[in-house]
Amino acid sequence: MDEREEAAAALARITAEERELVFPRFDRQTGWTLGAFLRDAALGRALPVVVGVTLAGQRLFHAALPGASPDNDAWLDRKVAAVVHFQRSSLGVREQFRAAGRDYAADSRLDHTRVAANGGVFPITVAGVGVVGTVGISGLPQVEDHAFVVEQLRAFLAG
Repeated sequence: MDEREEAAAALARITAEERELVFPRFDRQTGWTLGAFLRDAALGRALPVVVGVTLAGQRLFHAALPGASPDNDAWLDRKVAAVVHFQRSSLGVREQFRAAGRDYAADSRLDHTRVAANGGVFPITVAGVGVVGTVGISGLPQVEDHAFVVEQLRAFLAG
């Protein structure tokens, strides 16, 4: 499988995740509870990450866990900007460009120092409304960041 085929397969999986992980409703309390849920899961695994949740451009939850650095905060902000701009997960943005044989930094026409197509931030989508916010982490390799957020969203929505 070549790089574009690999990216297309990853993009299909990520798109399915984005369609699956939809909230019936989302408010500030839900955001706080979701952030704490991810924080507790990350602490339980001793992950050196920052966790963030936003709603309508406002930060509802932010936590820096042991081992995380200010650089992780900056990466989280850049990945949030990608989700807000493209209305899909930050890893989905990356794979969308790769599957099309394009380079995000060169072809997006966005300042990649402010908007990062790297995995770890997921859109908060409300059924019948659309994307209303973001949830994510930064501190692990990008595919692991994404996988952790997806795993935790599944558990949170099932609970």
